[in-house]
Amino acid sequence: MTMSTELTDKYRVAAPRYTSYPTVPYWDQAGFSKEKWENRVVTSCRENQDGLNLYIHLPFCEDLCTYCGCNTRITKNHGVELPYIQAVLKEWQLYLDKLGRKPVIQEIHLGGGTPTFFSPENLEFLIQGIVSKAVLQVNATLSFEGHPNNTTAAHLIALYSLGFRRISLGIQDFDPRVQSIINRVQSFESVENITHKARELGYESVNYDLIYGLPLQSAEGLSRTIEQVIQLNPDRIAFYSYAHVPWVKPGQRRYTEAHLPSAQLKGELYEMGRTMLTGAGYVEIGMDHFIKPADSLHKAAQKGRLHRNFMGYTEQAGEVMIGLGVSSISDCRTAFSQNVKTVEEYMAILDQGVLPVFKGHLLDETDLKLRRHILNLMCKGYTPWEKSANHDPVMQQIRERLYPLEADGLITCDEYAVQVTNTGKRFLRNICMAFDARLWAKQPDTQLFSLAD
Repeated sequence: MTMSTELTDKYRVAAPRYTSYPTVPYWDQAGFSKEKWENRVVTSCRENQDGLNLYIHLPFCEDLCTYCGCNTRITKNHGVELPYIQAVLKEWQLYLDKLGRKPVIQEIHLGGGTPTFFSPENLEFLIQGIVSKAVLQVNATLSFEGHPNNTTAAHLIALYSLGFRRISLGIQDFDPRVQSIINRVQSFESVENITHKARELGYESVNYDLIYGLPLQSAEGLSRTIEQVIQLNPDRIAFYSYAHVPWVKPGQRRYTEAHLPSAQLKGELYEMGRTMLTGAGYVEIGMDHFIKPADSLHKAAQKGRLHRNFMGYTEQAGEVMIGLGVSSISDCRTAFSQNVKTVEEYMAILDQGVLPVFKGHLLDETDLKLRRHILNLMCKGYTPWEKSANHDPVMQQIRERLYPLEADGLITCDEYAVQVTNTGKRFLRNICMAFDARLWAKQPDTQLFSLAD
């Protein structure tokens, strides 16, 4: 085996993606309450000078994409749009009532599900209902996710008029065989048309999502997909590893492990994609992301301002992110919360005039320290600490877990810091696991996370 294959096999273990620390399965419910969450988010909003980030989850899709791990509701009934938006605006009003003043918003992201399932008119109603009761920063970042098959010119025009300048299109793979088995069929021409229209209107950043490790995926097919993507020249590319979690997402039972690329092939797919994208002028930042040098996300990375939250990578590093909508997660730095996961329960709780939060976590001092290290590694590939930290029992355990990673060339380490190597970029999840004190204190009895490969 090559060294790359040896490392891939060794580190092919279940690992979190670290959009938070602690990760959701390790949130401590014992000390959490809805009232404590409300107090902490209000305090953080009042102390935070940057403004808050807003994530709005729009869960509806007309068809089930079987690879998808998101919280979705499959329906072709578009009568669900307006009642759901009205519920989201109720939730927003509850936060406004608790804050007692107009908050400053520095970022809005529409995720899903499929935000473009909603009509342009209803999306306009939603956004106007949000920003009319807040102060939108002049340089606020507004972005949305779109499906190539239902994102229309009317969507692009309406959202542009509201201040949206970034669009993310889920492509995954152009190979017809792969598209068929994952039930995500869209043509190259549809993606091309949306991309060109967005740029004609003035959208400043176009992102494509690609996935490696999908069922029936081959080196030839993925190579052809990446060539087509490079031809369209998106500003950002998220090149994700497929997460096979059929025990969480039953739709993935449409195929079996026998349909998936072998561990060796999956590693080769990643290396091939990485080589092709960097060869085309993209810069690799953080985990799974390839960016054009002129894009603002790359500039943020150069200045050390890259941030990671439940929405992914962003240059807006505000400490408060409020998630609206079913299953949305909120973060005020010292606490996390998550909304209930079904549309019916979400709407019923809001009708009672209370926030639809059902679980969360209050971070202690150790959590905050380890969260900072994990964020540094995910965003900068580097994390420092004071020399005195080496006498901390938690840090001593972390240092012991770092030794084999250093021996395998994934990191360089001294008594003051850890630096991720070029080889180690592929294994960021494994490196961050060394800092995950809660995971090591309580190993799971069943597999909670997808494989890090």
